[in-house]
Amino acid sequence: MNELLFFAHAVIISLFTVISLKISKETLVTTIAIYCILANLFVLKQITLFGLHPTASDAFSVGAILGLNLLQEYFGKHAAKKAIWTCFFALTLYTIVSQIHLLYLPSIHDITSAHYDPILTFMPRIALASISVTLLVQHIDRILYAFLKTKFQNKQFLLRNLISLFLVQIIDTVLFSFAGLYGIISNIGDVILVSFLVKVATILISVPLISIFRKKTTQSS
Repeated sequence: MNELLFFAHAVIISLFTVISLKISKETLVTTIAIYCILANLFVLKQITLFGLHPTASDAFSVGAILGLNLLQEYFGKHAAKKAIWTCFFALTLYTIVSQIHLLYLPSIHDITSAHYDPILTFMPRIALASISVTLLVQHIDRILYAFLKTKFQNKQFLLRNLISLFLVQIIDTVLFSFAGLYGIISNIGDVILVSFLVKVATILISVPLISIFRKKTTQSS
């Protein structure tokens, strides 16, 4: 069941990424920021996938970088740079308000506070690691994607995205796993390996789908 959900998850993220591109530049930037926040929120849940135990947030990390590549593809380096700082702003806001949420004393009628506490208590560390790694990784991706775009003379959209995503996700997985999850998640080596394999699977599903959706939306314009 999880494998089917994983495939559907990757398809949904791909579809919403292309739809946001179709709507406007601002919508795509907002979607990227949402992916970053959701990746932080869902990262503590481990799932079983193909007999392995990744977290439930890897697809969002791939979606954010893929959205950033699309932004740079259609709107240039300046738009991609603004998106990076928008993500930084959104993650910082999310971190602050999540901790304020924990400070509120629950009502005697409340039945949800005990569920928020174990999730949001780890948020400052996870968010700080995520903000630092995300800023670094997205800047690396922006530079790498610009290089590949020039190298391939603005052709080979599918290949350029595959190369940049694979390289960037290796860096992202290793850095975030140690900075954000070490000591929280058991066996960090397995988490890194499994997380990267899941991201590879997500990339192999998402990038071809986005290429197809992108062509269809371009033709219908």
